Amino acid sequence: MGPIPLQRDTVQRPGTVVAGQSGDPRPAARTSLPGIPQASAAARRFVRAALTDWTGLGLPSSGEFGERLTDDALTVASELVTNAVVHAGTTVELLLRLEDPAGPEPAALVLEITDHHPARSVRDERADRPDPAEYGRGLQLVATLAESWGITYRTGLKTVWARLLGDDRYGLPDTPAADDASRRRGLRDGGILTPAAGQAARDDAGWAGRGGLSFLAEASGLLAGQLDEDTVASTAGRLLVPRLADWCAIWLESEGGGPAAAPRLAGVWHSDEARTELLRPTLEKEPLRLPGSVGAGPVPIPWPGGAAERGDGTGAALAHRIVSGGRTLGALLVGREGDDHIPDEVAILLADFVRRVGLAVGAARAYTRQATISRILQRGLLPSKVAEIPGVTSALVYEPGDDGVVGGDFYDLFPCPGGRWCFVLGDVQGSGPEAAVVTGLARPWLRLLSREGFRVGEVLDRLNRLLLDDAMEAAEAAALMVAAAGGQQLQGGEQIQDGTQSRFLSLLYGSLVPLPDGGVRCTVASAGHPLPLLLRPDGSVRPAAEPQVLLGVVEDVAYDSQSFDLAPGDSLLCVTDGVTERRSGRLMFDDGDGLARVLAGCAGLTAAGMADRIKQAVHAFAERPPDDDLALLVLQVDGGRHTAVRDDSAGE
Repeated sequence: MGPIPLQRDTVQRPGTVVAGQSGDPRPAARTSLPGIPQASAAARRFVRAALTDWTGLGLPSSGEFGERLTDDALTVASELVTNAVVHAGTTVELLLRLEDPAGPEPAALVLEITDHHPARSVRDERADRPDPAEYGRGLQLVATLAESWGITYRTGLKTVWARLLGDDRYGLPDTPAADDASRRRGLRDGGILTPAAGQAARDDAGWAGRGGLSFLAEASGLLAGQLDEDTVASTAGRLLVPRLADWCAIWLESEGGGPAAAPRLAGVWHSDEARTELLRPTLEKEPLRLPGSVGAGPVPIPWPGGAAERGDGTGAALAHRIVSGGRTLGALLVGREGDDHIPDEVAILLADFVRRVGLAVGAARAYTRQATISRILQRGLLPSKVAEIPGVTSALVYEPGDDGVVGGDFYDLFPCPGGRWCFVLGDVQGSGPEAAVVTGLARPWLRLLSREGFRVGEVLDRLNRLLLDDAMEAAEAAALMVAAAGGQQLQGGEQIQDGTQSRFLSLLYGSLVPLPDGGVRCTVASAGHPLPLLLRPDGSVRPAAEPQVLLGVVEDVAYDSQSFDLAPGDSLLCVTDGVTERRSGRLMFDDGDGLARVLAGCAGLTAAGMADRIKQAVHAFAERPPDDDLALLVLQVDGGRHTAVRDDSAGE
């Protein structure tokens, strides 16, 4: 059977764990977030959900969370999580605590953000990080919003905390109708994408203060979480209209289309949806492309026809280039009806917002390119199908750990001369370009050596020498060039050092020879790989090989193999360390022979049933999705007798 694909979300919405439901004077909610850019958006969703839950419980007793306190909490959470992700790069723990909820004074809200890299100091060097769209606004903003803040160091941990006080809108009015209105205003239950319908006037002055900071913090998370450029454009349009403009349009340059290719109109948004289609034809006729000489600032644009309800309508329109990494990716045009200019505070906010749009579009394009290359490489590095072995049923699960990234795990199952079938499960250290190079060489080498008639141990001996041979240097150089073009960073976090990278390979390799009595003769060798497990029909499990050193480490090593018979009903399980080393806190899936226990419970299942149950157990072992490649192969001898088949072909 073919690989079973894995589909999962990049970031799961964290559940809110609320204390204080039984009289606890200090309600608290906590969550754990991965050290990735989308963590700040997840943190804001978590804080909003916690405040909503507490309000439903009648906490605090003195009133509800006001609009200012809510905005400040979301902004501080976003900035501190961003700081932790950028400068520590570890998992981030977020704790939200309500102090004195039953006291006579308004309660205080305390946020604690903990990372696991105490050696990395908290940074606020704005001169070194000039673009807040990418690096956050830092501790200066936290100090401005918080009543007090500080840093606590513990063994293996660093915590930054901030204490926020409510404002004069903190309390609740007495009437139920006002209570509902305050809740909608204070918690913004509909989120930033659903402003009040039909708002009569904009409070432009508010964008120069806390309102602008909160808007940019929320927008950053929403844009950063998108992996498709059209989704980025759609999110940006809905953020701007009608909050900052009556209408907007976004053009995107065609990637690789050359200077002659006209930019594509990605979308048009109008506060009156019926007028969107009146505006679109005008904008489609005249694609907007701003020359690089205009810089990153706003450019006044003549008011286009169709922008207003009547043809004689006028207003102010500004255009910005969408830029990322010094490259022009498109243009954004906004318009306001009835105004002769756009206020300075709004223009400044728009410029900051467009920088974030550029970063999001650039990241989405980089992801798309990487995913496309990965799919092409994956098709070439892995077999299009696995061989069918007479008398043996196989089941395979293969799940790359990173979406859109070529994994380091690989597999193969192919026929060899002499009525033999060979199987392979390998794991190259790391992932990305270099792992792809090693995988692309190791798999055909294994097929060639196997079909030349070398025994199992001899195949590993020769593959080990090939990995240590100077012929690998050219392949390494190609991988390093690809990595250098991507910013001197290999996928999987492996930094290039001294121009070289390790090419270690763990491998499980074996051969199967069907026997006339219905069994199968299996010979297997493991080089630094999780050992295969043999399952008997009675539920007993034992390792089927001996541990040996990784390939590509020691030159003068001789690899041994073990041979045994598989009787009808016996099953052989082969896995990579993405299964055995799946983590949940400090525990690993295979601690205390955990894999063997799960396999023992699979007695009586088909090969496909075993593969699915083990996969489900691995996923269920921890709340987060697996972050490493996962591959497992089940070989099960069918019941009954069969005739050994000789296959001298050299094909797939």
